[in-house]
Amino acid sequence: MNLQAYADQVMRRCDALAACTEEPGRITRRYGTPALAQANALVAGWMRAAGMAVRQDAIGNLIARYEAGQPGARALLLGSHLDSVIDAGRYDGPLGVLVALAAVERLAAAGRRLPFAIDLAAFADEEGVRYVPYLGSRALAGALDQALLDRRDGDGVSLADAIRAFGGDPARLAESRRRGDDLLGYCEVHIEQGPVLESLGLPVGVVTAIAAQSRVAVRFTGVAGHAGTVPADLRRDALCAAAEFVLAVESRARATPGLVATVGQISAQPGASNVIPGLVALSLDVRHQDDAACAEAVADLRARAEQIAAARGVQAGWQAAQPGGATACAPELVARLGQAIEALGYPLRQLTSGAGHDGVVLSALTPFAMLFVRCRGGVSHNPAESVEPADVAVAIDVLGRFLDLTAGE
Repeated sequence: MNLQAYADQVMRRCDALAACTEEPGRITRRYGTPALAQANALVAGWMRAAGMAVRQDAIGNLIARYEAGQPGARALLLGSHLDSVIDAGRYDGPLGVLVALAAVERLAAAGRRLPFAIDLAAFADEEGVRYVPYLGSRALAGALDQALLDRRDGDGVSLADAIRAFGGDPARLAESRRRGDDLLGYCEVHIEQGPVLESLGLPVGVVTAIAAQSRVAVRFTGVAGHAGTVPADLRRDALCAAAEFVLAVESRARATPGLVATVGQISAQPGASNVIPGLVALSLDVRHQDDAACAEAVADLRARAEQIAAARGVQAGWQAAQPGGATACAPELVARLGQAIEALGYPLRQLTSGAGHDGVVLSALTPFAMLFVRCRGGVSHNPAESVEPADVAVAIDVLGRFLDLTAGE
């Protein structure tokens, strides 16, 4: 096949994976679900057809190996994730897995082996919709906190039980861990999820760092009461406190260049139309490329939550769910991706990722790098997510050149 044929195949495979969903009519593929198992089975078949040895580890990551041309060689890790957000697009995650697979297929078709093995990881969870983010890469890096096994999803199912239902074994998670000295690094291809490359008319760009990110579970606890009998000035309405806080989050982000802050989930209890809400739980996601700016915003918002609660006679609860500083990509891998882009005749653009990726976790294990692919309108986490086959072809070509440059080191 020529390069564009490989890209077209990637697009068809993304379409096939889009049919692996929990919800007919939209893409939802959470960790441990039959929809994700169906996706794993599809991708495993494509990996085996490419001549790779395939296994599923104890947490459900799909790991495939394309052997080196010499025994005892280290491996370069490629890949991305197969889980999705709720009502997702079809390229966030799967595109990176399938572009990497296409790069391996091109090697196999040419009968080539490199001085290193290629391990292709299709991570079982990056989004964290059901439990917490990065379950797959945490297990591979040996960074999965055993206390998380008791965490329950919205249906009361523990993570340990979800692992078992997915064919894994929570007692054998340590076997999923990789040794850093066995790896040359990790490289991931991903849609940009932003508008910069499109605005510049460029098909791809190189990531230099992943922005600092903090996720917090916030609770406002008031007193539930009858909607018709409790006077407005005597109410301790948790939802009104939460609403004021949500606007405070928006105001703080607008006042700080580079800061983004989002309340993406909110639930009110008891949840009846004629009852004053007594308890509200919401999520807070704060990001900035500078660690100090991110931490300062989180501290300010916590203080604001407490002020709002005190003024309204309710209580504020604050639980950091995922604190994380900015993560730098490995300069030598960044430079090599840049060389690959320029060798193919494209201008080099470097970017910071505002979204989190598995490299955040894997950076403690091995050097990592990321290649961004242009997406239409910068839209992501949305069914309108879109990439062009010609840009996918460029990404496959750049990754192939990156592998050749790595082989020449």
